Amino acid sequence: MLTEAATCPAVIGLDVGKFSHWACYVTRQGEVLASAPVANTEHDLDALFAQAGAGTLVVVDQARNIGSLAISRARLAGLQVAYLPGIAAHGAARLFAGDAKTDERDAAVIAKTALGIPDSLLPAPKLDERLEAARSMASQRSHMVACSTRDKNRLRSVLLESCPAFEALTDLTDPHWLKMMESLGGPWGIADAGKAAVGAVTRGANRARIDAALAAVSSSTRPSEYRVMAENPQVRMLARRIRESAEEAARLDAGITALLADDDTYACLLTVPGIGPRTASELVISIDIGDFPDHDHLASYCGVAPRNRRSGTSISSVSASRQGNKRLKNLLIFSCNSLSRSKGRFGDYYRSCRKRGMCHGEALKAVARKRMKVVYAIMRDKVPYSA
Repeated sequence: MLTEAATCPAVIGLDVGKFSHWACYVTRQGEVLASAPVANTEHDLDALFAQAGAGTLVVVDQARNIGSLAISRARLAGLQVAYLPGIAAHGAARLFAGDAKTDERDAAVIAKTALGIPDSLLPAPKLDERLEAARSMASQRSHMVACSTRDKNRLRSVLLESCPAFEALTDLTDPHWLKMMESLGGPWGIADAGKAAVGAVTRGANRARIDAALAAVSSSTRPSEYRVMAENPQVRMLARRIRESAEEAARLDAGITALLADDDTYACLLTVPGIGPRTASELVISIDIGDFPDHDHLASYCGVAPRNRRSGTSISSVSASRQGNKRLKNLLIFSCNSLSRSKGRFGDYYRSCRKRGMCHGEALKAVARKRMKVVYAIMRDKVPYSA
């Protein structure tokens, strides 16, 4: 995409919006041919792109949701599309005269930045209905996980205020505990229900831990009845929502796996040590390997490449990068936890990093970076991993 940005005769910069965009049409010589709003409809976007000459590059500052229609209509018109991230556009705006914040100025900044600094552009997502469906499901799964985490934090807060000893033994990842709290309420609702009722709703659970929790409640001071009356409905509601979020996340995982079952890249990634279905699916739906010339660029995009800082002889340091795709970065690093105890090349590398004085987190990041070379080669060649 950077090649098109460096050679295109003109650029249409689109400051996208929900109902309308502002379009700035600029030639490579800097002449502004048009600058006007355009409605976010197929008819108006088609009319705009029909006026563009051959080879014109369309640059948007939103690659999804409100920018998706503009991207699809530009491609139907035979135009190349690129994406200027909002944070890059905001930084570039400081290089231009004035400090006004208007759609017209933002569109001009997008267009002129694309012409003058093509390296700031990223490729716009390419349309693949199967991958788009998987991407949508992955986004929904992330939303469900976030909702579950929020509800778990809230539930633990309620339990801590009511009976800290019971909260310490609670396992919110165990469906038996969630079913017990969804049916009976908080610790005092569970105690009031009795051991027989608890046993009826927790068949198959770890009895020792359940009994320990009941004993912890019986040895704790009971709060006022007003507190218990307010607590039980909250606990039931939160436990139900956590259970539903977990079930929906599992359903989405199964759907994503089914969509990618016939994808060669996905199947090959599953052969890489430490990479499971979720990490493999995120790599497939987030990365078009043709956009990355080597593993260094891919590692930088994923946020696992170290950041060098040098200035003469006064500054020289290497630290972890805070840039890149945060979701991929977390998955790639945390998935290396299972490699720390393995006997393969990555486990050996982890242990050598620890011997050199790295802490656990630093060693995981180093392993993730080393494994990125393998990930890149497998995605590029579509071949299984071979140690």
